[in-house]
Amino acid sequence: MTFEDLFDIDDIEDNNDVRPGPWWRHTLWTVGVTAFGVGLGWAGASSSIGESEFGLPAVAPGPFGEYLVAWAVIGLLTAGVLRATAARVLVYIPGQIAAVLLLVGTRLSLGWRPEAPVLAAMGAACVAVAALWSAFALRGAVKAARQRAERQRVRDEDAARTAAAAGAAVRDEDAVGRP
Repeated sequence: MTFEDLFDIDDIEDNNDVRPGPWWRHTLWTVGVTAFGVGLGWAGASSSIGESEFGLPAVAPGPFGEYLVAWAVIGLLTAGVLRATAARVLVYIPGQIAAVLLLVGTRLSLGWRPEAPVLAAMGAACVAVAALWSAFALRGAVKAARQRAERQRVRDEDAARTAAAAGAAVRDEDAVGRP
């Protein structure tokens, strides 16, 4: 097994491919995107953005580990939904979608420290956006499959008509040559 077999270099070149492969590669991708998104959110929360009364606040004082764990779990669900869909059909930029959702959610959670119901609603919204993105991809794949089937049916009918016409012409030539 070579390096190219482990991490398909073509995936890096073309971000819009269906991503079949072994389950461990999907798991590794899901964990990596989650760590990246939550890490960027945590890094962004390390400093304040804008003026203190108008901008996003920095990390609120106190322990914040439970927020990072919550967003890691949310991230695994979000990235898992997108990757599971991308393994079957073409999904446009699944990694970037998951990373941005996690970055924003983690950044907001660390700055304002929402209560558990609000955090759960934020997580549900994040997973719902990923599911909606996947549903659009699945709908496009179904529509494309129907169009391909219709084009194939038309080609098959044309080929059958052509073959029938050629067969009739051969029978006429045979009839002409006989006494």
